[in-house]
Amino acid sequence: MTPLGEDLWRPASGCGPRCLPHAAAPDVSALRRVGRLLGVLGMLVVGAGLAAVLPLLPAADRRAALRAWARTTLRALGVRLVVRGRPPRRRALLVANHVSWLDVLAVLAVSPARMLAKREVRRWPVLGALAAAAGTIFVDRSRPRALPVTVARVADALRAGHPVVVFPEGTTWCGAPSGCRPTRGFRPAMFEAAVVAGAPVVPLGIGYRHAGDASTLPAFLGAETLWASLRRVLAARDLTVSVTVAAALHPADGADRRLLARAAEAAIHPARPIRTPVSRPLPASRPLPASRPLPASRPLPASHPLPASRPLPATPTPGEAVVDLVA
Repeated sequence: MTPLGEDLWRPASGCGPRCLPHAAAPDVSALRRVGRLLGVLGMLVVGAGLAAVLPLLPAADRRAALRAWARTTLRALGVRLVVRGRPPRRRALLVANHVSWLDVLAVLAVSPARMLAKREVRRWPVLGALAAAAGTIFVDRSRPRALPVTVARVADALRAGHPVVVFPEGTTWCGAPSGCRPTRGFRPAMFEAAVVAGAPVVPLGIGYRHAGDASTLPAFLGAETLWASLRRVLAARDLTVSVTVAAALHPADGADRRLLARAAEAAIHPARPIRTPVSRPLPASRPLPASRPLPASRPLPASHPLPASRPLPATPTPGEAVVDLVA
């Protein structure tokens, strides 16, 4: 695996206060905001107890407990959850765009899985203990040389049958409503874990709407404090988070992780053309990276086409599992 420089390992968000909606009067009363805050604090207390119990539970019960805790916490925050598509029931590398701290709750509410998180999360009160009990894989982003070890740990979790959630953009971004997106797109490193473990990659598109319109209100950006972001969420009425499950990608043995990363990103951001990082452009005559092309003898199955041609649905199609939780 090619070593990654620290600028790739620790990407910085180009989004800032300009991406957020203009300050406005709270949508809900002060009493409602206080009630929501008390509800969240109560869920943190429940989470502390859950952290002690989770290691003792069977895998199925552990997933059910995490799902219930995440959904109840979203409800306490006043956030409505809508799910489009069918979450995977078996092992998979779940890759999602990253907008807010709410993303973690939304993903756990849809498909409880082991998370990949920065090492600092382990030291957070209550949430760090809960994350560790849930099997989170912590990574030290200050040590780029630790990347191969982290990839190996993710691959081992996939081989053991666990779904793993990764946010391959590496940091939070405003997303589509503001047009602010990462320059380099999805980092390909963790896709190597899916290739070596022979596990499918399932893209998850996360989006937010406020009062019916696409919004960056829940975004958590740059130097902003968690409290500032939390206050906006607590004050919002009719805030919805949607999780759209795209078609799974089944990489062939030895598939190119960069191509796989671009295909997954195209499934979440269909308007963006599939392209290579700006620092390493490919000649027009070379559609696939020359370093590790997909083997001609084992292409991606025809039943699972690259999802660049399959944009995420705006509304559920027949047969999709839809969850609609209203706080």
